[in-house]
Amino acid sequence: MVLSGGGARGFAHLGIAQALWEKGIVPDIISGVSAGAIAGAFLAAGQTPRDTFEILKKGGLFKFTKLQIPHNGLMRLDGLLKMIRTEIPFDRIEDLPIPFYVGTANLTNGEMEYRHSGPLGKTVLASSSIPVLFSPVELDGCSYADGGLLNNIPVEPLVGKCRKIIVSNISPLQKPVQISSLTQVIMRTFLMSIHARVHTARDHADLYIEPPELTSFEILSVSHADEMYDIGYQTVMNLEESLFTPLKTGRPLKRPDST
Repeated sequence: MVLSGGGARGFAHLGIAQALWEKGIVPDIISGVSAGAIAGAFLAAGQTPRDTFEILKKGGLFKFTKLQIPHNGLMRLDGLLKMIRTEIPFDRIEDLPIPFYVGTANLTNGEMEYRHSGPLGKTVLASSSIPVLFSPVELDGCSYADGGLLNNIPVEPLVGKCRKIIVSNISPLQKPVQISSLTQVIMRTFLMSIHARVHTARDHADLYIEPPELTSFEILSVSHADEMYDIGYQTVMNLEESLFTPLKTGRPLKRPDST
């Protein structure tokens, strides 16, 4: 399963995952970037989608952030790192029960990297640090930022490793859109850059999920978390049942949730 970036729209990933879980489709391997890396870390750790939703909703975006005098970013995501370390009982990516790849943009080398090992919290933090808004994260002597900058749908690590690939893209590009603030300029520019690789992901996906209704929500606003979750959930539930038969794993949920 591939989980794209998309800020607060990441709540839709969890609705999508919950619906898939209920249909008996549980991933054997996960790749995520930015918001998808956050959601993916919890799912790879064995949390149910619904439990993950409650944890992240309770946190809220600005409980995760800390304003600072601009140096290399307007804010830091200190709270996110603390939450991951508190809520996930695994310190390293390679220790997760479900194999997990995290997409990160190496600012020092100018390359996209898919990390399959290393410190879980700091790597997810790096993958989620949108340039300019959030400070880059130092890993192994290099500066890292939001992996969506170079590839917002990190399907590449799973190509050749999986019989079937499901892509959850929560960043459909809205047209047209009104731009009225610096933050909106930053986010619109970012979204335009990450949209360029959508076709590659579609080509590799056996099931491609992209709820168009998500364009109604600002990617830094968590005030509609429940609505975004429900949109993701209903998007999957409204698909033709025949699409799911080839994807079913036959593995039961760790703890069934029907909410």
